[in-house]
Amino acid sequence: MTATQPTRTLGAILYERFELLDCYGPLEMFGSVGPELRIVTVAEKSGPVASVQGPKTVAEYQFANCPKLDLILLPGGVGTVEQLGNAALHAFLRDRAKTAEVTMSVCSGSAILAKAGLLDGRRATSNKQWFDLARMQSANVKWVTEARWVEDDPFATSSGVSAGIDMALAVIARLYGRAKAEEIAEATEYEWHIDSTRDPFVKFLNKAMGGGAGGGA
Repeated sequence: MTATQPTRTLGAILYERFELLDCYGPLEMFGSVGPELRIVTVAEKSGPVASVQGPKTVAEYQFANCPKLDLILLPGGVGTVEQLGNAALHAFLRDRAKTAEVTMSVCSGSAILAKAGLLDGRRATSNKQWFDLARMQSANVKWVTEARWVEDDPFATSSGVSAGIDMALAVIARLYGRAKAEEIAEATEYEWHIDSTRDPFVKFLNKAMGGGAGGGA
C-alpha cells in the first residue's frame, strides 16, 4: 500500500497591482494537483487586493496570522516597484522561505526576492522586458538572461507572466511526478514548454527599460 502523501500548503503572496496571470496561471496548475495541495492567499493585510488589470483577490490571511507555508508563490506586476521598499514583505519572505520547500516567483517577483537578499549566490531569471529592474536589486545573484524559468533549489524563478505556468508544472513534476504534471497540462489544454532554456523572448531584453538585447548570464 502506498503511503498517503502529506498535504502541502501553498501561499500566494498578494500586493496591490500584482499581475493576474502571474498568480492565477500557476494557481490553475497547482490547484489541479488534488487534495495533496491546499492553496491560501496572503497579503500584508487580509482583505481584497487589486490586480494591475483591476479584478481583486481576497487575501484570506495577513502576515501576522499566516499558517505554515510549504510552497510560496510571489507574482510580479506593476506593483513590484513599490514593494521593493516594503520592509515588512521582505522580512515575511525571509522568515517563511527558511522553512518552505520551494519559494517561487513569477516575472518581476524575482526583483523582490533579490531585494530581500534571498537569491544571493543563486541562479535566477526575471521578466525579459524589465530584466534590469531585477538585476539592479542585487549584484550577488547569478542572473540568467536566457531562460524560461530557473530552478536553484529551494528557489524557482520564471520569466514574464505566462512563463510562470511552465515553472509551476516543472515544480509539480518535481514534487508529484512527471506524469502528474503532464496530466494537468493535458487537462488544461496547455502546451507545456518543457525546455527551461528555450526562451524566445530574450530578444526583447530590457525593451521596456529602453535597452536592447544583451549577453547571457
